[in-house]
Amino acid sequence: MRMEQVLTRENILEALSRVEWNKGSHGVDGMSVSELRPHMMEHWQEIREALLAGTYEPAPVRRVEIPKPNGGKRKLGIPTVQDRFIQQALHQALTPIFDPEFSEFSYGFRPGKQAHQAVRQARSYIREGYGWVIDLDLEKFFDRVNHDKLMHLIGKKDRDGRILHLIRRYLQAGIMENGLVTANREGTPQGGPLSPLLSNIMLDQLDNELERRGIRFVRYADDCMIFVKSRKAGMRVMESITHFIEKKLGLKVNREKTAIDRPWRRDYLGFSFTPGKDVKIRIAKKSVKKFKQRVRELTCRSKSISMGHRIEKLNQYLMGWCGYFSLAETPSVFKALDGWIRRRLRMIVWKQWKRVRTRYRNLVRLGVHPEKAYIWANTRKSYWRISNSPILHKTLGNSYWNNQGLKSLYIKYGEKRQ
Repeated sequence: MRMEQVLTRENILEALSRVEWNKGSHGVDGMSVSELRPHMMEHWQEIREALLAGTYEPAPVRRVEIPKPNGGKRKLGIPTVQDRFIQQALHQALTPIFDPEFSEFSYGFRPGKQAHQAVRQARSYIREGYGWVIDLDLEKFFDRVNHDKLMHLIGKKDRDGRILHLIRRYLQAGIMENGLVTANREGTPQGGPLSPLLSNIMLDQLDNELERRGIRFVRYADDCMIFVKSRKAGMRVMESITHFIEKKLGLKVNREKTAIDRPWRRDYLGFSFTPGKDVKIRIAKKSVKKFKQRVRELTCRSKSISMGHRIEKLNQYLMGWCGYFSLAETPSVFKALDGWIRRRLRMIVWKQWKRVRTRYRNLVRLGVHPEKAYIWANTRKSYWRISNSPILHKTLGNSYWNNQGLKSLYIKYGEKRQ
């Protein structure tokens, strides 16, 4: 691979379109994605000449911290949109060189691979009798990658010094935080298009070692699960693989979070598994908890927005969530969540009918006998309790919410499973 191949017109235009489609936040220079195309039209010639000459200097990345689902913060490094564009061009050119030799059990950020395939492969291992799992946690993987080791691996496949120097410059680009730029001596900052490919190149050594030993595993980026038939075997494999990761790869295994356990007690990519012979994929409890927290935010009673707008926002989230979690083989969960969501919405409606007169009038309009409507309109029960009452189940039931345009997780799940 030569730099000229990275900079072909077809590759550059595809990279530009991909960055525009992905959108994303600005870098340290404040340039937005919408400004990238006109900026490239004006400055592309000088940028191209610098890349061909090997003199291009990336800008520092902007440090951003986002909360992790299980607590703590994940550090991201957001490159400028110009550097994201160049990284995307590199990624597109290098992927056909490296990807074909990656393990078939590596599923993260690869063409034709996805998280669902990793979860299905994990289920097949369990069904084959591999009823113990090593849930491997690499401590701050993206912050600890050794640059020299990584560049040595890249250099085996790519001999163009300009490409190698550019990648190293991206690895060592400074990090701007609170207005100050600090040097980056190790790690591959998350946030750029090139980072997933570099992580796969680094961890391909781990995949090769596991395959050489005939060990069953699945890996999605740095989320790796190893399957064995007994706890004793798990202890032996964990000890030897930990030694390989720390001595050969220069990474660190988090011994507090790495565990040997039954698969149905662990989460993987938002899913878990049912115990027993007929192993099924189910939604992890943490995923359901996170889902409910988001729905609570969208159905917060204190938000004074119209029901139509609220349902529109809710539908967007529900359909996206269901699109991913429809892999689960437990339809009862989707049905239960539908009922819980409708109850949340009934609670909002009951609060909006705040006055006794309003409640009475609306209940009668919805077909409730006036005498019964009067009793319920004067109730002192809490909003949440009344939302589960027979009277609101009848008046604000499934057909009511269907007419309001609310999407059903259970129906969507059934459509996805067909």
